[in-house]
This record gives sequence, structure tokens and C-alpha cells, in this order.
Amino acid sequence: MLVFVRDNNVDQALRALKKKMQREGTFREIKLRRHFEKPSERRVRERTEALRRARKLTRKRIECEGF
Repeated sequence: MLVFVRDNNVDQALRALKKKMQREGTFREIKLRRHFEKPSERRVRERTEALRRARKLTRKRIECEGF
């Protein structure tokens, strides 16, 4: 990951880096890897995340189509 520092403004570069890491899911990945997660727990978590994404997508579609 590459972030440019313009005019010696490190604060702005850090903010841009944090935003990029947030978008890519790096912080979430670090949080998940802090402790061991059993494979069964992982499957359950991934299933619930998939359901959440699907619900969100249907809500947005309904909102856009106006049903």
C-alpha cells in the first residue's frame, strides 16, 4: 500500500492510509486474527455476514426500484 506525503503533511498521509486500510478490511482482519477462531465459529460468522450483505443489497434494490 502506498501513500504519498505532500508538503511534509504527515497527518494527512496517515488519515489517507487509515482510510485505505479501512476500505480494504485490514483492520477487521487484524481484529479477527487476534485470537484463534474455531472452524465451526468461522463458518457461522461467514454465514451471518453473507446474510447481512444480502439483506442490505435487497434493501438498496427496493429503495432504488421504489417497491
